[in-house]
Amino acid sequence: MCGLACLFGNFGPERTRQSVERMLQLQTHRGPDSSGLWTDTVKGVDVAVGLRRLKILDLSDAANQPMFSEDGRFVLVFNGEIYNYVELRLQLSAAGIRFRTRGDTEVLLQALILWGPDALSRLNGMWAFTLLDRVAGEVFLSRDRFGIKPLYTYADERGLFVSSEIKAILEVCSRKFRVTPSVANAYLYQALLHADRATFFAGIEEFPAGHFAKTPIEDIAKKPVQTQRYWTIPTTVSDSLTENAMIESVRATFLDSVKIRLRSDVPVGVLLSGGTDSSAIAAAVHYLEPFRGDIKLISAVGADGDCDEHPFINAVGNHLDCPIERVVLDYPPAKALALLSEVSWFNDEPIIGFPAVAHYLLMRQASDLGVTVLLSGQGADEILCGYKKYLGFYLQELISSGRWLSAGRVLQGFLREGTVLPQFSYHEAKRYLPSWLRFPALDVRGPSLRDDNQQVRFGLNGGGVVERQAVDIEKLSVPALVHYEDRMSMAVGREIRLPFLDYRLVSLLVPLPVEFKLRAGWTKWILRRAMEPMLPKEIVWRRDKQHFIIPQHQWFHRKLREEMRKLIESEWVSERLGVIDRRKFGMLYEAYLRQPLSSGRIGAKDILAPVTVELWARRFERFLSP
Repeated sequence: MCGLACLFGNFGPERTRQSVERMLQLQTHRGPDSSGLWTDTVKGVDVAVGLRRLKILDLSDAANQPMFSEDGRFVLVFNGEIYNYVELRLQLSAAGIRFRTRGDTEVLLQALILWGPDALSRLNGMWAFTLLDRVAGEVFLSRDRFGIKPLYTYADERGLFVSSEIKAILEVCSRKFRVTPSVANAYLYQALLHADRATFFAGIEEFPAGHFAKTPIEDIAKKPVQTQRYWTIPTTVSDSLTENAMIESVRATFLDSVKIRLRSDVPVGVLLSGGTDSSAIAAAVHYLEPFRGDIKLISAVGADGDCDEHPFINAVGNHLDCPIERVVLDYPPAKALALLSEVSWFNDEPIIGFPAVAHYLLMRQASDLGVTVLLSGQGADEILCGYKKYLGFYLQELISSGRWLSAGRVLQGFLREGTVLPQFSYHEAKRYLPSWLRFPALDVRGPSLRDDNQQVRFGLNGGGVVERQAVDIEKLSVPALVHYEDRMSMAVGREIRLPFLDYRLVSLLVPLPVEFKLRAGWTKWILRRAMEPMLPKEIVWRRDKQHFIIPQHQWFHRKLREEMRKLIESEWVSERLGVIDRRKFGMLYEAYLRQPLSSGRIGAKDILAPVTVELWARRFERFLSP
């Protein structure tokens, strides 16, 4: 929704104001509709808080930020949406609070004033905010349960910088940063991003999801900001329901999650891929708002139809009797590296690959269509065991507990239905395999990374599938996905909303026994059953799982070969920083080219990761030091 920027410290009033002004300018893409800035000195500390606003709820200037309490004591800047603001407003009104605006920002402000940190458990939404209590001299920071909205901090002896994007901090803190070895290693060798507070820039941290902090302003620059957790993903079932009652509960909760995410004063769309998750959202929207013709279904398709899911997209459109806006994502391979570089700037850190480029182009097209808010199916795979790996984890859990017959029946079901198992590949599975099962790989790391050989453990690690789902949501999967969706959408002032990451739905589905998610040869079993009355059979019981396909192998083998060789022969910033060994990467790429196109030990991701690090380093070179 917006981009916030705050500075608390001893820089002097004018320097403080100018710094936050510059931080806001760098985030104009996040909030193109208005800009607000407030400065003061509180308890002897220079303060500036500001926000670039993307108007979604209450489009009037009265809802602009920073927003102040009626007595001027509290100052709030807030990025995100509180979807249950209507219900909270009624509760606050019953407590005698009067409202001047119609949106969610004032509701959040009044909730925080009345209930303090206890308000966080009442919120259903996505948020990152800074609330300043001018009388008590206290700074209150918080981020939503799943980190959908970003919040970064950097503290030194001069003060505390807070921002929605890293680049805003880099621009004004007057220093350069080393690359964090553990973060770079996790990215290069485990395709892992945002698994911890650390970022690629040593010293700049992500404020942790599901946490808050209340810090005396006088302690800023003297003591580290201490965070407290306010929410944890439940991993045990609290209610004992029959199977049919549980299916009904999942359907009702999902429908309400979609319903409150349709609250908007600007145009809304649904990103429809043709898969079960996005189709479920489209069906829910149609069920809830059957006569609302302004909600667009938007689908990404390839120019030749070979790399998309158009038969399934058509099936959903025909079933719902809804027109579909088809966005052709057709860009020549010659522009691929330039686009990777472009999106790296918006992403702040190396991107996860070409899917981020596709999402960025899709968001640009959504902007051209006039759609500001978009609903996406992100998060469904993690809460419903939709990924291929979960079958392997489930079999491992059953076997380790001695339930061999159960494991055999589960495997037989997936073999019979032809789901998941045919899609396994070494390239996708290798990061889950123990080292003795992996083929030796050429180490392309530079000297600054070689001393850091710690790896994040990807297995069950003594737990079960349910606990592993929680780890994916908190560290290994969801953080990277919501990061790139937020950055690519906000790059063009679009807002993504995620119905599957409603905390009520997560709390209902994650603790369920695995057989509600993986059953009779099907993933996401309970969602399929819940949505069966609303979708055609070929969508609900679709066997394959596919996304918009980027032909990376073909590009790297053929169409990008000369461009890649030119890139390898050029001077690398990441080599100067000690992050990538360019010579060894060149050897890796030539070995990759010698492989058959459709098989081999070296995957496209093994080539893409060092390239994205180098392209990112070139964009952020002036902020980096060896």
